[in-house]
Amino acid sequence: MEGLMQDWPLLVHTVLDHASTYHGDREIVSRTVEGPIHRYTYKDLERRSRKLASACSKLGVKNGDIIGTMAWNGYRHMEAWYGIMGIGAVVHTLNPRLFADQLDYIVNHAEDQHFFLDLSFVPILEGLQDRLPSIKSFIIMTDEEHMPETTLRNVTCFETLVEGGDDDFSWPSFDENTACGMCYTSGTTGNPKGVLYSHRSNVLHALAAGQGDAVNLKSLDCVMPVVPMFHANAWSFVFSAPMAGAKMVMPGPLMDGASIYELLDTEAVNLTAAVPTVWLMLLQHLEETKKPLPKLDRVVIGGSACPPAMIEAFEKNYDTQVIHAWGMTEMSPLGSLCTFKGGLDHLSEDQLWEIKKKQGRPPYMVEMKITDDDGNVLPRDGVAFGHLSVRGPAIARAYFKSEGGEILDADGFFDTGDVSTLDEYGYMGITDRSKDVIKSGGEWISSIDLENLAVGHPDVAEAAVIGVAHPKWDERPLLICVVKEGCSPSKQDILEFMTGKIAKWWMPDDVAFIDEIPHTATGKISKLELRKSFVDYELPTAQAAE
Repeated sequence: MEGLMQDWPLLVHTVLDHASTYHGDREIVSRTVEGPIHRYTYKDLERRSRKLASACSKLGVKNGDIIGTMAWNGYRHMEAWYGIMGIGAVVHTLNPRLFADQLDYIVNHAEDQHFFLDLSFVPILEGLQDRLPSIKSFIIMTDEEHMPETTLRNVTCFETLVEGGDDDFSWPSFDENTACGMCYTSGTTGNPKGVLYSHRSNVLHALAAGQGDAVNLKSLDCVMPVVPMFHANAWSFVFSAPMAGAKMVMPGPLMDGASIYELLDTEAVNLTAAVPTVWLMLLQHLEETKKPLPKLDRVVIGGSACPPAMIEAFEKNYDTQVIHAWGMTEMSPLGSLCTFKGGLDHLSEDQLWEIKKKQGRPPYMVEMKITDDDGNVLPRDGVAFGHLSVRGPAIARAYFKSEGGEILDADGFFDTGDVSTLDEYGYMGITDRSKDVIKSGGEWISSIDLENLAVGHPDVAEAAVIGVAHPKWDERPLLICVVKEGCSPSKQDILEFMTGKIAKWWMPDDVAFIDEIPHTATGKISKLELRKSFVDYELPTAQAAE
């Protein structure tokens, strides 16, 4: 027997319709590439997105077409998302920080039909366009006054395109499982792989992200997603914030500490989100200027492990709650968020702090398990750590064009490539990427735990740990540090700081100091580049073992 409920497809445009109807006067504030701050409302966003959808249809964009974008967080980029998705086409976000060969591969593999880009990225596409035969036209996201002279073929001004759309355009109806978004993985091993999101998965994921024990989005909030829209769906904020009716602040191209602080302060932002490297710049700015953060209530930190010292700085120095989050492109991307649950009143302050350092609990619609190398499920005791796998309605079941083959196990779980623990309260703690975990004498050492401990030293700005070959133990940890300006700690200073806080056999065998740690296009520490740089490094303990 079937239920007697209405068949109401979960389409992305319904989120925008809801925001316009019930929160139409809430502001969207954007720092533009051209310079000025732009302000308008959800009602304006909905009207212009419809016009853009109409204009794209006239341009020949049809259901299933893949449309590339390379743009900062701003109102025009949001219009492109909703307008393109609203007619059944697919928004394919490109990360401008990728190398030319990576962009070339990704655009051609996706077979992008048209391409929307901010002014900042015109030179990049000019250099690439001859290698991108599938692209029929380029739409520069500015007005006629700021249109540049360019060698791009078939160029259209975004504002001119929008004005050519019809005011009375109605959203078409189609199946909720229709594809609407695409992001490519960072491709640390092999070529990047396409993750294809559906309308249904994006709407469900936004509902999960906004839950009270997740990001806890409300119409009273003022949200600034610093995490880029080209980085795994901006962690759903482009959907979850309008769904809640929250005011949105879009930071545009300026990501430095001073520029981020300016918008946090002037727009009374109380919720924001980004990777740790962004917050490192903000905290340095606050430390240098002695400025407060009186309006910021909570900050979501993910993308890579958040050092406990950063959590402590926000919570103790600025009275701002840190929500430590974890996820991946294949998960839309949020997989867990660390907020305290009921029933923990019996735990001590130290025990709660240990939970705070973890990546958190999965929201409804994400299931987790950890297994050993043979696929046996491990206990949820907070001690055993193994390969983390996940399943749910917003988690990939395959890659675009079946790249990578079968990616699910017999029970439908996706192997995340992370090594983690699960405790009795449901909290998950990442100990490493499976390819980064250090295997010393047959036992695993967590590079993340060592990095988090090292950056707690007052003179260390950033730290990374990699495994280096050892004649006796196979691998031993090497700690690589960037020190704060004006500081000059010794190797012994760092090791003495770490002594007693970890097992003796986890202690790094050596400490190397460098000027800058390499990062990937999404802001994560590039262990791959570090391993290349230190491939011939000889640990002082290696000679003694020979």
